[in-house]
Amino acid sequence: MKLQNRRLSTLAAVTLVASLALTACGSDDEGGSGGSGGGDGTTVTFIPKNLGNPYFDTSNAGGEKAVDEFGGSYEEVGPAEGSPDGQVTYINTATQQGRNALVISANDPDALCDAIGEARDADIKVVTYDADTNPDCRDLFINQADSAGIAKVQVDMIAEQIGDKGEIAFLSAAANATNQNEWIKLMEEEIAANHPDIEVVDTVYGDDDDQTSFDRTAALLQSHPDLKGIISPTTVGIAAAARYLSTSDAKGKVALTGLGTPNQMREYVTDGTVTEFALWNPADLGYLAAYAAKALVDGDIEGEGDTFEAGDLGEYTVGPDNSVLLGEPFRFNADNIDEFDF
Repeated sequence: MKLQNRRLSTLAAVTLVASLALTACGSDDEGGSGGSGGGDGTTVTFIPKNLGNPYFDTSNAGGEKAVDEFGGSYEEVGPAEGSPDGQVTYINTATQQGRNALVISANDPDALCDAIGEARDADIKVVTYDADTNPDCRDLFINQADSAGIAKVQVDMIAEQIGDKGEIAFLSAAANATNQNEWIKLMEEEIAANHPDIEVVDTVYGDDDDQTSFDRTAALLQSHPDLKGIISPTTVGIAAAARYLSTSDAKGKVALTGLGTPNQMREYVTDGTVTEFALWNPADLGYLAAYAAKALVDGDIEGEGDTFEAGDLGEYTVGPDNSVLLGEPFRFNADNIDEFDF
């Protein structure tokens, strides 16, 4: 697959950077402290949903690598907790500083739009990645994978693991997370259409917080004693749920799958708590987002049908709703998980 083969060089290059757990860095009126690259001058600010999240540590390390490659200036800022109000503050600051491009994983599809609009009015290009805003708010969305494909792979995995029969629940991130809600809606539709013996009995929210997700997992098992499986389409949630299951009586009885990173999930695959889960390469997601921002700033792309070069990843084409698709999700299990380090 594209993720496993063509992109391993990008992944290997950013693993060391990601392991340092990037934190917010300051900036000044000249465009901020950032990457080590020097001649291009393009200033790019990454604003993840929240700082200290291993998923965004990895994806934003890919963004920093790309910005260094084209000689721009990189910074990462954002709230400690995943809230749209926190992101608005950093969008406004970056606008005042006159950054060339913002790369944002949106905590809400609409709440950021006014702040983003002010940035765009100031000729700042705005790229969303991981989680989109209303398409009218931004210039471009870097989609980690097709939403229908993400939904189907998670349903396929849980169906295989519970014998295509029984009660399941969703452990999501925040209740207003755009991508989570879209995936859950599509998973419910896929289950209703093709898996008549699977029943969705609950959806709970861990707010992309480890302890909250851990507690929600415990509550699910108490509320639904016949539960056969949990799907958690969030890297924080699936790891917290696995941590709970690994030491509970439900280990081996309640299946867990969803979206996670290999380094978070390796011990739980090894000890038999989790059979299989999926994800795209988050390092590539940030890397592609940075090159897309650069292409917008340079005027190389404007909308649907335009193409641009994304460094090691090659050429990409802007699709409908000014979105760019990274690729297919990948299934991680005991046979392949040790081939990856992120």
